[in-house]
Amino acid sequence: MARRRITWLPNSVNEEGTGHIPLDRVRILETALWLLDEIGLKELSMRKIADKLGVKTASLYYHVKDKEELMQMLSDRISGEMVWPEISLSWQEQIYQWAGQFRRVLLSHRDTVELFRQTIAMGYERLTQIEKLFQLLVSAGFSDSHVPWIASMLKNYVLGFVAEEDQLQAIAKNHYSSYDEMGNQYDQFYRQLPEERFPNMIRLASYTTKTNWENEFYFGLSVLIDGFSVKLTEGNEKKSMRPT
Repeated sequence: MARRRITWLPNSVNEEGTGHIPLDRVRILETALWLLDEIGLKELSMRKIADKLGVKTASLYYHVKDKEELMQMLSDRISGEMVWPEISLSWQEQIYQWAGQFRRVLLSHRDTVELFRQTIAMGYERLTQIEKLFQLLVSAGFSDSHVPWIASMLKNYVLGFVAEEDQLQAIAKNHYSSYDEMGNQYDQFYRQLPEERFPNMIRLASYTTKTNWENEFYFGLSVLIDGFSVKLTEGNEKKSMRPT
């Protein structure tokens, strides 16, 4: 999958033309993000970051406690790329735009789903996104007890969708000339299955193997939003029936 690359170079020179740039958390983080896109989360290490910066690994620990804290910082840095929808829009449209933005940001970097699943929101950027989502749901009229549940369902839907999207794109990249070519081969495979045992697999082969990611993503999101709308209406009706 084609990914946006950061144009900032971790070992670039400063304005005076010298090769020495003071080490700080920002520089470490940007280097880590650059390496994340290049080698992936599994291969990312404090030693490799130090090597890229041209410093000793021990120098990093003055600014970053350990890799776990670095991963927290990375998830926070990536969260800061989110563009929040206009609050003048309906709550449904805001969720559509929020989810689309979240998916876009996740797809902009490598191994982001794994990164987010391995870390807990602690940085201000990531917490700000959660706060805004909470406020969106509160303003829509959802009860306080339901707001964290709905937010979690939305987050898990986007993470799960991007995880599958990334996985299939990676398989196509590693084993086929393109994603379309992989789909064509699986389409042929399904159509050769015994019809008496797999009638639906054969009949639905073209839909299964030729995914329109955009349509599928927003279809699933619409199912969630429709369900939330029903729950919101039911909650409002119960409130109106309570004796004063």
